[in-house]
Amino acid sequence: MEYTENTYNRLLEELFARHPSVQTAGFTAGAYKPGLDAMRRFDASLGHPAEQIRTIHVAGTNGKGSVSSMLAAALAATGLRVGLYTSPHLVDFRERVKLIGPDGWSLVPKEYVFRFLTERDLDGLSFFEVTTGLAFRWFADEQVDIAVIEVGLGGRLDSTNILTPELAVVTSIGLDHCALLGGTRAAIAGEKAGIFKPGVPALCGQRDAETAPVFEAKAAGTPCPLFFAEDFDTESFALDLGGPCQAENLRTALAALELLGIDADASVREAVAHTAARTGLRGRWERLQEDPEVICDIGHNPPALEINFRRLQQDGRPLVFVYGIMADKDLDAIRPMMPGGARWFLVAPHGDRALPAAQLAARMQGLDCTVCSSVQDGVRQALDAAKETPDCIVYIGGSNFVVAEAIGMFDQ
Repeated sequence: MEYTENTYNRLLEELFARHPSVQTAGFTAGAYKPGLDAMRRFDASLGHPAEQIRTIHVAGTNGKGSVSSMLAAALAATGLRVGLYTSPHLVDFRERVKLIGPDGWSLVPKEYVFRFLTERDLDGLSFFEVTTGLAFRWFADEQVDIAVIEVGLGGRLDSTNILTPELAVVTSIGLDHCALLGGTRAAIAGEKAGIFKPGVPALCGQRDAETAPVFEAKAAGTPCPLFFAEDFDTESFALDLGGPCQAENLRTALAALELLGIDADASVREAVAHTAARTGLRGRWERLQEDPEVICDIGHNPPALEINFRRLQQDGRPLVFVYGIMADKDLDAIRPMMPGGARWFLVAPHGDRALPAAQLAARMQGLDCTVCSSVQDGVRQALDAAKETPDCIVYIGGSNFVVAEAIGMFDQ
């Protein structure tokens, strides 16, 4: 089969159909396969690219995509060619696998993806194992100076954990994916700390009474040196990444640079300040439109949404929401956080995991809710409502999928 735009698109459709992703299929046997044996075999069949690249490994409940992107932008500003592997993608599958240079970013070429998917035996692999192998092989072929690798889920059993990095980072710990990772923050911290490696420095973004003992015990048993970002003397500055947690993410990124021996000089700080522009990161308190102001954010678990909702309320302006959620999320924990006095346009993005909008509405009694037929319908109705609500904020979120479909509308 020869490469054309049509054959490439068909091949991607087959990839999603034959290798279901957690994004679309949830944590089914085909989409989520904990354990590293299959990934190690796949890496071996690819020529062991995981052993050919220098890496930084980043885990965490929230903030790991932002911290990964900050680190990639900073490292590129020193003249390095940097690989960046993150998930999920919002618009283009190739957003997951990027090359970051001093002057900007580029995606893995479609032709490379096409050859990789047609020339490899992918039977029995999960979607994330396939994309992880693709990233590692491309970074090795490109001879990147270093690659920043974001964990997909958890850490200990994540496909990316076949790496031995130069630095392991855990950004934050919150209650998410509890059925798989544990029902307490301490249990989840143990899974995230599974990326610690003997002799490799480990950096944690948070120190608190529940998780710090877990990190300390894991570091002692590995063994590896352990650091906490709050112990570093870092300088905060404005970022083009929005969102209420970015100050903490910045502190973690700057502490990581110090551990790597990178001087955060003016050029590095400038690059980090413009992380979104330098790396193409989207959906982090991103302003999609100014009049009315439309903000989207991929925060979808209780810790992230609590912060986002609080920030919106503190702004003091009228609020209009376009909101959808996956059926496996903890709506009982999220519901009490939802601002009253706002207008809610409820949606269900494409995919079987989404909670139907009507079912969502039934669990949001007491709020001013409108059930919408699609994300697009919800956005249109919200923008119409904004015309009748001067100086309001339209917030789009609750799910990566909601944000992805909305971005596609505003990008047209």
